Amino acid sequence: MALSQENKNNIEQVLKTSLRDKFKNHKPEPSSMPFHVRLLGKDRLALYSFIHSLNTNFGTSIFEPVAIVLAKNRFKITKASAKTGDFISSEAHIEIQRIIDNLTTTSSSPNKKEEIETLRKVAAKGEMQKVRLTKVDVYLARDNGELFLFDLKTAKPNIGGFKEFKRTLLEWTAAVLAQDINANVHTLIAIPYNPYEPEPYNRWTLRGMLDLNEELKVAEEFWDFIGGDNTYQDLLDCFERVGVELRDEIDDFFAKHKYEKS
Repeated sequence: MALSQENKNNIEQVLKTSLRDKFKNHKPEPSSMPFHVRLLGKDRLALYSFIHSLNTNFGTSIFEPVAIVLAKNRFKITKASAKTGDFISSEAHIEIQRIIDNLTTTSSSPNKKEEIETLRKVAAKGEMQKVRLTKVDVYLARDNGELFLFDLKTAKPNIGGFKEFKRTLLEWTAAVLAQDINANVHTLIAIPYNPYEPEPYNRWTLRGMLDLNEELKVAEEFWDFIGGDNTYQDLLDCFERVGVELRDEIDDFFAKHKYEKS
């Protein structure tokens, strides 16, 4: 199922708006890099500064709003930067830590369905503790109430952060179940593109903490899940069209911000 022309137009408008806002508001961070300047030149560092800044905000300024545009025709509720809830039971906290500890020591392997049912049993037990959880990057709900909560990560997440990724997913689950013990909830990590193409994504690095079938969607898996079959390829085409259309604006921006060579 290809994207409708309306969807393509909406996505391309999101991209144009985001890029133009970046052109308008970008201010290179003041920093002295004397070795880099002498080796590479100020003009190249100016380009690097812009690309680094764009990469830093790509998730919130581009991937999140694009995901919401794509999801509106397939999900009843679509939200970006959404809250899951304000409370988790004390017993759920204990179970979350036990799950993390067992995975860390390899006493058990990740099994998201079992973990959800474990948390369901204790979601209302003990003291309800107020929490401030990481916001959900992309929050989706189907007509039947089934929830999909995505945490968007960079293409090459730091291996040291996997434990916290897992904790975030479990805490979201516990917070949802604290509000509705019968909720059908899925919490997942989404990686918008595969930096290893044409080779498969290097999933083994995540295997110890994440249930790869239930907690991870990469590139086509994520975008096609949200928008339907062939969405990923259509999306790449949208990005390319916008790049071609705005090429003069991009060139003008870099011309204005180009420093003299050292």
